Amino acid sequence: MSREIVLKAKNLKKYFPVGRSFFHGSKEKQQYVKAVNGVDFEISKGEILGIAGESGSGKSTTGELIVRLIEPTSGSLTLDVNEIAHIAKKNLKNFRNKVQMIFQDPFGTLNPRFSIYKTIEEPLIINGFKDASEREKLVKRALLMAELNPPEKYMHRLPHELSGGERQRISIARAVVLNPEVLVADEPVSMLDVSIRASVLNLLKNLRDKLDLAMIYISHDLSTIRYLCDRTAIMYLGEIVEIGPTSEVMDNPSHPYTKLLLSSVPIADPDYHREEAESYDDLPDQINMEEGCRFYPRCISRQDDCRTFKAEHYDLGNRHTASCILCRNMQH
Repeated sequence: MSREIVLKAKNLKKYFPVGRSFFHGSKEKQQYVKAVNGVDFEISKGEILGIAGESGSGKSTTGELIVRLIEPTSGSLTLDVNEIAHIAKKNLKNFRNKVQMIFQDPFGTLNPRFSIYKTIEEPLIINGFKDASEREKLVKRALLMAELNPPEKYMHRLPHELSGGERQRISIARAVVLNPEVLVADEPVSMLDVSIRASVLNLLKNLRDKLDLAMIYISHDLSTIRYLCDRTAIMYLGEIVEIGPTSEVMDNPSHPYTKLLLSSVPIADPDYHREEAESYDDLPDQINMEEGCRFYPRCISRQDDCRTFKAEHYDLGNRHTASCILCRNMQH
């Protein structure tokens, strides 16, 4: 696999202001939900990075920051050698040639009045492809890459005439028609029938290989992440608590939160018994977050030092790191 780094995030943050009380008005100090709080990661050409976590962990917000649907509060985001965290609006069109996103709900992201042909053609028109015959050629190519064959069968149909799986393939075709460098897929199979999820995951793998794409796959489903992703980042309350090769993270989890997530994954073998991870039910206040480890209120392995522990990733070898005080003696 190529080690040419395509995308790099450094101390990336996104804070959302919380509305002030009517009774206190402007005298009340502005408070924030720290949805993404200092995220660091990099992704290479031809690599698939999975981002997993519970609802509210910040994984989808991270995806929206990468494609610049929302403005970062602070931090650095680099595509190739260009800083894109605070890119000017006039330059966003050129940027989005290189970074595309696939959303969770294919029906909600397709214009019901547009034919499939017009849906996929629109990015080409916006980006200055003036030759109609060239646009038709590229639309057909994108449909073939999305495994919708023959393209003529789909080009003049409307979204409501297609199945959920076909609609998601249309979304994928639209995302790859401009030949991007980075593809962000946010829960792309969670709304599809179980019977066709594997075929869409295989399609994403094939596209990675054909186009040498860097891909970020966001999901709460660890089984699909294990199947698809080369590396996996585990997020909790806006921070990456563990990251490394998927096999390392799944088979040798080091952070208590990662262990808790993995213990919730059902196993088909009724005779298989595993040690269940436990946690306390105390959930932290996401607005008035205390110093120290964010997982402290729920962690059954917590120590007094965890209250003041500053998020630091310990090197566990093989590009595997975890942000837990228990990993200090395990680091290489």
